[in-house]
Amino acid sequence: MKDGDWDVQTQLLADGPSGRTGPELRPVAGPVYETASFELPGLAEAGALYGDDSLGEAFTYSRYANPTCAELERRVSTLEQGVGAVATGSGMAAIALSVLNLCQAGDSLVCSSDVYGSTHTLFAHTLRRWGIETRFVDGCDPQAFARAADHTTRALYGETMPNPSLRTFPIRQVADVADRLGVPLIVDNTCAPVLCRPGQHGAAVVVHSATKYIGGHGTALGGVIVDTGRFAWGAAGARLPLLTEPDPAYRGQVWTALAGVRNSSAYLVRLRRTLMRDLGPCLAASAASRLVQGIQTLPLRMARHCDTAAVIAAHLHGHPALHRVNHPSLHSGDDAQRARRYLGARGGLIGLEFAGGHAAATDFVSRLRMVRHVVNLGDVRTLVTHPASTTHSQLGAEELASLGISPGYVRLSVGLEDAADLINDLTQAINSTTLPEQS
Repeated sequence: MKDGDWDVQTQLLADGPSGRTGPELRPVAGPVYETASFELPGLAEAGALYGDDSLGEAFTYSRYANPTCAELERRVSTLEQGVGAVATGSGMAAIALSVLNLCQAGDSLVCSSDVYGSTHTLFAHTLRRWGIETRFVDGCDPQAFARAADHTTRALYGETMPNPSLRTFPIRQVADVADRLGVPLIVDNTCAPVLCRPGQHGAAVVVHSATKYIGGHGTALGGVIVDTGRFAWGAAGARLPLLTEPDPAYRGQVWTALAGVRNSSAYLVRLRRTLMRDLGPCLAASAASRLVQGIQTLPLRMARHCDTAAVIAAHLHGHPALHRVNHPSLHSGDDAQRARRYLGARGGLIGLEFAGGHAAATDFVSRLRMVRHVVNLGDVRTLVTHPASTTHSQLGAEELASLGISPGYVRLSVGLEDAADLINDLTQAINSTTLPEQS
């Protein structure tokens, strides 16, 4: 067969001009690299791509890195003013990897007790089965973290705006505790992007479920882990052996020894080269593209979410059918002080606790016309969730009570609809709920 005289099947498999990019192509929207792998150069060059100089960021196989995913990583790192980021297939993958990159069997983690339900279950049960102990403490008491930590503690963990308690986490004070211990503070900033940059308050690592506000349209799952550059990984010593001691899974590599290569993050290099390689929770390029589109309008959307939520919370505050309206703008005491410091007393989530308990909450959800009953948040549409029966249903009654989640508590994620329209829908549904019996 002569060169170019290929079988039809071969021609169908071969890339032509449209399969390549070059300076003549200047798309306004970034391309989607829907490919599992990338063509490698010669053997010597290919070996270099897998060597120390590449830091695992070269485009060889999409489980490690993909150009579309890299664009999302760049943007979220910029959002959080970090030094780099790694994208994952979901928010829970980001949460899990952020901890597994530091903890192994025999280690411990100190965590705020009011974290998201799936996070609580991951830490309390799944990681425990892997030999990692999580000690839960009152997230609003920074010294509780210090009391719970010991020589096995590898990190502290909290959420900027815990879901669904909405009690703002004292980032700076807990970061000070982490600094004294010589360990990093990891903060989940899913519910407060733009409103807060935890790295500015001392957090070492920030995680996001990009599925939520970053994507904003409920069309793609994704997570991102950001190194804020606030923690000196190389100075951690015996406190973080996974980073500072030879790794037998990678030819005895000491990950902090790579810190000088292109100002890289030892934390992210290890995460990409080991956990992404071994566990494979990579983000699909198609999902990354949707999330990139979402983040472009994030600041505008967050302003609208927060403005509308504040109007709704103020309107519903004091309604006789509600035992409590929970929003940062309505908090008091220390909670209000933290909400002002870290969030500007703003937020797109509202908690409604019905005086009529579970029956009233059930009536309310069933009578809504505009608001969608969905276990998600950060969407352009307003969504309602009953945590006790959905997102936190795996927790026992005592655990739910400790998190401030009663049978009558529902969470609203305020969307971009008109505030008056939302107030009308919410009010008619509340007015139709079951009231508690008078004694």
